[in-house]
Amino acid sequence: MFKIRVNCVIDKSAEKVFEAITDHANYNKFPGIDKSVLVEEGTTVKNGEGALRVISAGIFEFRERIISYEKSSKMAYHIEETNPIPMRHDKGEIRLEPVADKTRVLWLSEGHMNVPLLGSVLDKLVEFQASRVFRIILNHIEES
Repeated sequence: MFKIRVNCVIDKSAEKVFEAITDHANYNKFPGIDKSVLVEEGTTVKNGEGALRVISAGIFEFRERIISYEKSSKMAYHIEETNPIPMRHDKGEIRLEPVADKTRVLWLSEGHMNVPLLGSVLDKLVEFQASRVFRIILNHIEES
């Protein structure tokens, strides 16, 4: 099982961080993300609950559904499908907390790579790579 936990403080307001994180159609502006498409809009807000996005990074493609959307404080998502390697996704959540004029970000993701014999090895690789990508995304948000 992989458990990704990225916890940092960004020198931006929670509103600005949330806006960047929930701009699903434009994730390709982040380093390491090749393509992002908003396939279905959310039920009440374009990028909100119910929205479905497809993100490509290298050879990997993820179909993610937004399952919770609390403006400027929390977004939760579920990875419904991955290619070319199947994955069970149990939790995806980004929490934002204002700290003076900055924002504490806690980004969590948990699941398991569904590959016989190699799943636990791939889980460790996913933990390392995804933590790195999440930090790169957050650094990009802070610098832009």
